[in-house]
Amino acid sequence: MELQKILPDIIKEVVKQTLESIMTAEREVFLKEHGGTKNGFYVRNLDTVVGKLKNLKIPRDREGRFRTKLIEPYKRRDINLEDLILGMFASGMSARAVAQALESVFELKYSSSTISKISQVTLEEINKWKQRKLKRRYSVIMLDGMWLSVRRDTVEKEVVLFVLGIDEEGYREILDFEVNPSEGAESWLEMIKRLYDRGVREVLLFVADGVTGLEERIKEYFPKADFQSCVIHKVRNTLSKVRAKDRKKVAKDLKRIYQVSTEEEALRAFDRFKEKWEWKYPRLVRSWEQELYKLLTFLKYPEPIQRVIYTTNLIERTIKEIRKRVKVIGALPSVSAVEKFVYLRVAMLNDRWSNRIVNGFLEAREELQEMFSRKEGECP
Repeated sequence: MELQKILPDIIKEVVKQTLESIMTAEREVFLKEHGGTKNGFYVRNLDTVVGKLKNLKIPRDREGRFRTKLIEPYKRRDINLEDLILGMFASGMSARAVAQALESVFELKYSSSTISKISQVTLEEINKWKQRKLKRRYSVIMLDGMWLSVRRDTVEKEVVLFVLGIDEEGYREILDFEVNPSEGAESWLEMIKRLYDRGVREVLLFVADGVTGLEERIKEYFPKADFQSCVIHKVRNTLSKVRAKDRKKVAKDLKRIYQVSTEEEALRAFDRFKEKWEWKYPRLVRSWEQELYKLLTFLKYPEPIQRVIYTTNLIERTIKEIRKRVKVIGALPSVSAVEKFVYLRVAMLNDRWSNRIVNGFLEAREELQEMFSRKEGECP
């Protein structure tokens, strides 16, 4: 989904005017410091996160020495300034406050009623997006959450639950997100049910961290799906309970379990791990032994995608990118503010990914299709 379909043209005009005014001021400073004379403007189009800005006026000097630092000669995307403008709308500022900020900072005059309309369009778009029909098949669905400070009556930490899908062609997309006070299995159940209600019927593999009871909740709607518990989460949890002097050795031995290509190799490596460490860390070894069935699920899948699906790192990187944008805001003033901010980021990311196949999935496509066919014949 392209961001320019989400926000009205007025947002693009704000960005365009702001860029032009800053570049003009930048030229004034340059000429004052280095001498020279103005030479009007040249125009170019610029692809940005709010859409294509047409006929953007770039200032120039007669001597040809001035180069704007805001938009480098061949740069196709400006982020920070747009983040500021979009952030004002998404962070929950009132319509009046946004209008005042635009006027005082950028000398751009827009009424609070106009700003309110922009805000409402975004909320309506979020609801439509959350209700849109999804594809019937997904090779992989990853689940993970991001904790933020959110104000309801008081400010507390709440989690934004994310669902990322990789379809049978190998393209990824964030399918859904939800603000929730907790990250338990029951919270995820509603998200899983929504996937089903919106048309998802066949999923080869769910990948998630170690939320108790999550696998059982997934099976309620997708009984044929496999479940992979994030190996990296498990390793981190294990090492946090190991003495400092043993951590490097334990980490190295754990890698021998999951950095292999077949289940047989993994089981042999685990037997050696158990023999070496059970006497010292019996509970940790027993925990791995009890969960091996869901920690090694990835080894049933084609080798080109094993490095992608044994962990939730793919969705964690996405969350990290969104968190980086929201970090400067601090506590968001309402749940709707969180939803608006996250949705704008999600729309940008989905648009960016729309023509990129996830590493390994092109090579694994035929094998994954065979796996879909085999699962069709399985009893639930």
